[in-house]
Amino acid sequence: MSTAKGRAVARIGILTISDRASRGEYEDKGGPAIRDWLTQALASPWEAVHRIVADEQPIIEAALKELSDREGCDLIVTTGGTGPAPRDVTPEATEAVCNKMLPGFGELMRTASLKFVPTAILSRQTAGIRGKSLIINLPGKPSAIGDCLQAVFPAVPYCIDLIGGSYLETQAGFCVAFRPK
Repeated sequence: MSTAKGRAVARIGILTISDRASRGEYEDKGGPAIRDWLTQALASPWEAVHRIVADEQPIIEAALKELSDREGCDLIVTTGGTGPAPRDVTPEATEAVCNKMLPGFGELMRTASLKFVPTAILSRQTAGIRGKSLIINLPGKPSAIGDCLQAVFPAVPYCIDLIGGSYLETQAGFCVAFRPK
């Protein structure tokens, strides 16, 4: 699908990683929090591709590959599975499917989160590139999602430009994307 400017509509994968939500025992709050934040932040057209999976590394890896390779998502944002608990394996799954890692994303998200909670140092968020997809791991706590996205999103559109993805424009009053002149 194309926009009036001839650019493709961006596809954004939203991947919730939660044993309970994947079994229908818990309402997914992280996925909707990501969608709500992106709706406020993005001025350009986009469509969401949402998935919910269990905290199992092979299942997370398969979902990330599907969103990147088959669904053609320019951006994949995950929520959940970034803590130190034994079943928290989202960063490991992300690293396993990416050809380049971007550790600055995790560093900045933890720094931003430390302003609100001292346990932010326990979070293991990361980001990486798979083909033409930028994958960003966010914490599972819905209130932390906006804090983390607000910190890193100014760099996201330019990163997606560099890897050959769709052109993302932001709502200047909400989040200003940085692109070198």
